[in-house]
Amino acid sequence: MTRAKSSRTPAKKPLSKRYSERYSEITSGGLFLIAGPCVIEDEKMAFATAERLKEITSRLGMPFVFKASYDKANRTSIKSFRGVGVEKGLKILSGIAEEFDVPVITDVHSPEEVKRAAQSVDILQIPAFLCRQTDLIVAAAKSGRIVNIKKGQFLSPQEMGNITKKAEAAGNNSLMLTERGFSFGYNNLVVDLKSIAYMKTLGYPVIIDATHAVQRPGGAGDKSGGERQYVEAIAKGSVAAGADGVFLEVHPDPDRALSDKETQYRLDKVEILLESLKDIYNAVNK
Repeated sequence: MTRAKSSRTPAKKPLSKRYSERYSEITSGGLFLIAGPCVIEDEKMAFATAERLKEITSRLGMPFVFKASYDKANRTSIKSFRGVGVEKGLKILSGIAEEFDVPVITDVHSPEEVKRAAQSVDILQIPAFLCRQTDLIVAAAKSGRIVNIKKGQFLSPQEMGNITKKAEAAGNNSLMLTERGFSFGYNNLVVDLKSIAYMKTLGYPVIIDATHAVQRPGGAGDKSGGERQYVEAIAKGSVAAGADGVFLEVHPDPDRALSDKETQYRLDKVEILLESLKDIYNAVNK
């Protein structure tokens, strides 16, 4: 992805302006992709995945943000793999950003984490389960970084307006909103395409998280299950409904993934899916 040109040195800019420019780069170039493994398992796999995704999106002319978590704090079981930790994880993310010249995004879980993560990433992601935590939203907004807020499985899309107002009150208008499905009975999620249409009225880019949307939370007893075979249907339907971006957790070998192995999308299938999604996006927005 080509960085915005400026007559001033980026490091001397106020952070809000620097990241406002990056926000425009990501969201103004047509359908964009946020993708990467659910969690950083090791440095080699993270770099290899980022490299492949950068190759694909560059060929397709699609803005790309690399995603991976250094800590999955909301695992179902105490035995579940959580990640490599904040220090090692942020070092890996910084290395990927520099090596491949891509923006990076990761989850934050507390105001204290915001301070550390903001030194290394372009976008701070508010996990769905924490989307109503005012102190976390305000801290992320005040960091000057782009903020992606994932809509909780327990919220109506209308309630996201209350959350964006918290970030706006803290002075941040570089926001993204992500749909990842609604809780429907026990251990199941559904995606209502009206949610995308409504959240777009809030004035921010709306992203479909097509991999978490096919989860079966807690459906495998001590871990979440899922139905990976429906990722493509969710992604295509959501782009047709007006989604501006697509969020995919991808893995070279999902069946061996240490987290969310039932829902991560195969890395070797990403390019074909993105080609279809770009065609749908162009047809809808021409």
